[in-house]
Amino acid sequence: MGREYHQKRNCLLFYPIKKIVMKIIQLQKSATTTWKYISKRHVLVTPLVLIFGDRLLQEDKTIYNEVKDLFPSGELIFGFTCANITKKYVRDNCITITAIKFEKTTFKVKKSNVLREELDRFKIGKDIITQFQKEKLKYVFIVSEGSFIIGSELIKGMNDTGKDDLLITRGLCKDNTRYKKTASSYNEASKQGEVIAIGFYSDSLEVPFSVYGGWTPFGQERIVTTSKGNILFELDNKPALNLHKKYLKKKTKELPGATLLYPLSIKNKDNQQALVRSILNINKENNTMILAGDILENSKAPQIMTNVNQIANTSKKAATQALLHRKTKLELAILMSCIGRKLVLDLRIEEEIDKILAVVGEETTLCRFYSNGEIVPFQEEISGLLYN
Repeated sequence: MGREYHQKRNCLLFYPIKKIVMKIIQLQKSATTTWKYISKRHVLVTPLVLIFGDRLLQEDKTIYNEVKDLFPSGELIFGFTCANITKKYVRDNCITITAIKFEKTTFKVKKSNVLREELDRFKIGKDIITQFQKEKLKYVFIVSEGSFIIGSELIKGMNDTGKDDLLITRGLCKDNTRYKKTASSYNEASKQGEVIAIGFYSDSLEVPFSVYGGWTPFGQERIVTTSKGNILFELDNKPALNLHKKYLKKKTKELPGATLLYPLSIKNKDNQQALVRSILNINKENNTMILAGDILENSKAPQIMTNVNQIANTSKKAATQALLHRKTKLELAILMSCIGRKLVLDLRIEEEIDKILAVVGEETTLCRFYSNGEIVPFQEEISGLLYN
């Protein structure tokens, strides 16, 4: 058996101290259907409204107004992703709304934009967290664009705010497998470069979480010999893209999408755990690969792979781990993982959902965000790391 590496599979679980702390509504819409309720209807005043879905649908100029009409007093958070998952449906090419009304928890929303030339990624991360008042701030959930940002620099800034006991998790938006553009937004139509932070204030809210992978190394372990930021030039003094193509074989025709099935596992002297780095894009002219996070020279970088059973079983482990310290009924689970997991599962994707529901319960609302990378701490830690 090869060593199991932690991957970008994050299960965030919101839960109450008392039996009911929130009301939740879910709706879905596809290119050929209108909005359909997939939950009981409630009248929600000033809810948090998460709108995750396909880029091509969200770029429709009518979508923002449609959602605003449904939730006129809502705080609307948009993000591009693929394959919306609820406890009832697994669907591509649609948009899912998850609207949440808390009973005792309040929230504030802050935002920035990585395309502002005067700000570097580290400063953006630090500034957006310091905008929140410290008192009773329990948790910050980030939804950000996933094309221009170096996620590891952003989280370094977020961790450098002096709020050592603050839990921060994040997902980078994804454009399905199209590699065109990503976007997110707060109370406006989706726009490129946006970083949205939702801060939750509460005496009672608890947010258990867990991260598991299911990826194992194969082939030769290689050393990063040339890199700059999130661009990988050489492994073992050879062009990185050429080496990667040898493993892909016939799948090289499907680049860059095929790289999602064979990410790299990065371990250096600064990290006790191996971090997964998927290839976001490639540059054929100079044989380089562009990653979602930085990759340091002299890091060990074996390729990794997985299968359906490994992914489904580690999803069950993540749900089980997150529930270990719960004392009350779970109401909402937000699952975040990269699209590579979806591509591996393919038509068997519902097997993963069934295993999660078997742990969290059929009455739990599921909301999934497929991403270009996730930020979450390892178990028993608070400071987040980028997985992807």
